[in-house]
Amino acid sequence: MNVKELVQTWFSLWEAGDFLNLPISDTFRHTSPFGTIRGKKRYLRLVGENKDKFLGYRFELHDAVYGNDKACVRYTATQGDFSLNVSEWHYVKNHVIEEIIAYYHIGGIPEERKLSDPRG
Repeated sequence: MNVKELVQTWFSLWEAGDFLNLPISDTFRHTSPFGTIRGKKRYLRLVGENKDKFLGYRFELHDAVYGNDKACVRYTATQGDFSLNVSEWHYVKNHVIEEIIAYYHIGGIPEERKLSDPRG
């Protein structure tokens, strides 16, 4: 599979709830605002123990850029009335996904970090 097919398979399997067959390496790493999970077994175990938080999403892909060994995808993930806007880098090695680095906002913005509009 090429990079585009791997990324498409990743999202299709998630939508089907078939996380055990994700095209990931044994040394897979997933980094998000929650931290880094290292290893396929650990990742799949974490998903299995938290199915209510991982499964049942619908994905709307907005943009994607594909290279020979990596891709960047911007999408909205929706589960019931919850949605999350995400940008992810997928890194491929030996025809499987070796690493994903996901960017999204998971919490409130402290008052002192909020932007003000001088025009009111």
